Amino acid sequence: MNEEDWERRVAEAWASIDERGEEEFRALIDGLAAELPEGSGIAAFERACSFDSTGHSDRAAPLYREALQAGLTGERRRRAVIQLSSSLRNVGLPQESIALLTAEMEQGSDHLDDALRVVLALALTDVGREREAVSIVITALAPHLPRYQRSMANYARLLVEK
Repeated sequence: MNEEDWERRVAEAWASIDERGEEEFRALIDGLAAELPEGSGIAAFERACSFDSTGHSDRAAPLYREALQAGLTGERRRRAVIQLSSSLRNVGLPQESIALLTAEMEQGSDHLDDALRVVLALALTDVGREREAVSIVITALAPHLPRYQRSMANYARLLVEK
């Protein structure tokens, strides 16, 4: 199997999600995942994403766990943590979501930081920690503002210090 070709075909499949029915799309991803070796973390991840993207967080969460246990690495690993956390929140487990995301924040920083923070803010809202959630979202948004970055960062900090 040519890895580059496989990644291209997966990207094309994802680009076609809105043109397909849910079952057709999941079958397409499942077929691509089946090309990978048994026990592949990437295969489990892609299958999880297909369930998640078609509104089945309950079926996605175990596959994200499987992917992570299989040793998923790189960007897919971080995406799996974020997406598992989102799925857990969706199935009524926001505390587990918060724990996973909080631990992931300590793993370093990359271009997915803002996505991680948004999911964390949603989970915090689910457990009644709205001030902390707003603080996290403002902190994520502040660097993208054309002005007022410093002020907004201070306001975000003050939300949780009170």
